[in-house]
Formats: sequence, structure tokens, C-alpha cells
Amino acid sequence: MRNLTITLPDEVYRRARVRAAEADTSVSALVASYLGSLGDDDAEYARLAELQQRTLAEIQAFRASDRVSREEVHDRALR
Repeated sequence: MRNLTITLPDEVYRRARVRAAEADTSVSALVASYLGSLGDDDAEYARLAELQQRTLAEIQAFRASDRVSREEVHDRALR
């Protein structure tokens, strides 16, 4: 574990203390949680990419004409 010294504007520090108190934790724990979450973007991207691949694999065929006629499309555009 490492120590980190940061400088914050007074108002930012005050809001952080309030938020920490509401969560029954410390400002240090809030900062550690936030910094720890920075690496989660790659995992979330991988999860969403895998979900997209599964969804696309389930689609057998897609034709808009099966759902809306040409007349309905053009009629809607005029409104």
C-alpha cells in the first residue's frame, strides 16, 4: 500500500468529506475506490463486446421491409 498526498480546493474537499460521511467511509477510501475503478473500463468493454457478439449471433435475418412498408416509411417522413 502506498501513501499519496494531493491538494484539493477547499470546496472539493468539503464535498468529499460529506460524501464519505454519507457512505460511512473515509475520503481516503473514496479516492482509493475511484482510482481502483479506472482499470475497470477494459473489463466493461470486453463484457459489452462479448454481449454484442452473442446478440448478433442470435439474429438469423433482419429485413426492415418485414416490419414497415415503404409507404409507411414515406408517410411518416411527411408528418
